Amino acid sequence: MIREATTDDVEGAADTLAAAFADYPLTRHVISADDHGKRLREFQRIFLAEIGLPHGRVWVSDGLDAVAVWSTPDSGGADEVMDGLLPRLVELAGDRAPAYARAEAVMAVHRPDAPVWFLGTVGVRPEAMGRGLGRRVIDAGLREADAQGFPAFLETSAERNVRLYESLGFRVTAEYDLPCDGPRTWSMLRSVGG
Repeated sequence: MIREATTDDVEGAADTLAAAFADYPLTRHVISADDHGKRLREFQRIFLAEIGLPHGRVWVSDGLDAVAVWSTPDSGGADEVMDGLLPRLVELAGDRAPAYARAEAVMAVHRPDAPVWFLGTVGVRPEAMGRGLGRRVIDAGLREADAQGFPAFLETSAERNVRLYESLGFRVTAEYDLPCDGPRTWSMLRSVGG
């Protein structure tokens, strides 16, 4: 079953996202290798607790094997919160902070100007992959975006994800390499109704 997350889910959902992103090209590029797993988990926990739940929408599967975190057009105050969190995120990036800043600057150029539902992060525990859970937690957000009349947007730095997102109605709007020898990244947009 897929349901909306609560604050009680934050720690378990952060564990899931940390496991899902352990070898993800972007997070490997922008978060220090020193204590990478701890840094990554805290990065995800902050995003869930400080952005996703209070200013967006978060769906999880029973058992927290899959998590999807969305920013929404009515995410009032999220930009100010992100600005306030920036020093902590830079600290977590460690010696990769310059790469993090440059990557964010490049990705920002390819983000839509119009209001969208932004899939900020989605992950499935490695041992739960292949059961359709990722698709299901994403679908929950897509249904809401469609109901509200907004397109959806995401970024991925794993080529294997592009086909999955295309099967959900997303199309590639930009493909580029991140600076500082960063990974290839795809920006993807889905029209209302897919």
